Amino acid sequence: MKLDVLNVEGDKTGRSVELPGDIFDIPQNDHVIYLAVKQYNANQRQGNSKTKERNEITGSTRKIKRQKGTGTARAGDIKNPLFRGGGRIFGPRPREYNVRLNKKVKSLARKSALSAKARDGQIMIVEDFTFEAPKTSEFLGFLENLEVQTSKVLFITGDYDNILYLSSRNIPKAKVVEARNINIYDLVLANKLVFSESAIKVISDTLKS
Repeated sequence: MKLDVLNVEGDKTGRSVELPGDIFDIPQNDHVIYLAVKQYNANQRQGNSKTKERNEITGSTRKIKRQKGTGTARAGDIKNPLFRGGGRIFGPRPREYNVRLNKKVKSLARKSALSAKARDGQIMIVEDFTFEAPKTSEFLGFLENLEVQTSKVLFITGDYDNILYLSSRNIPKAKVVEARNINIYDLVLANKLVFSESAIKVISDTLKS
């Protein structure tokens, strides 16, 4: 599949880029995409929720009332989970939510997502560029030139560009990411993928079979 290369103004440069078929033209595999997104979301969880159980509550262990003759249920100490301020029954404890996934499965998921975006016409390629200084307004102007300002845009660069990153940071629907660091969640979430020319080579090397 060939795509025209655009400049910052959104005009065609007269050049085109051939997208590697083994990355941008494979059958869509929804199941591996689901597994990869599931792993990504699980790995974002901190797993540090914690409540105090009965043996961790500070309080007297004295039996608060006699066993019989009160007309109510028997009760032990004030740390009873049934009382206000008592311990929590089966409360959350710190744990690991991490999900393990084979590297080939994760790679296949990204290839499948990229292929789906390519078939739906949601991929654009622009020539490599940067700004002289971080300017949110300039990045917004760039998105308007490409007519994607109302879409969720993932801009993928070949190398890390701090100026472009800072320029896009305050735009809710835009995100700049280095090609070697793309993840399945960002790919699925985005409506438009905008690649710099150099990013295609990096993607090919990162996801090569």
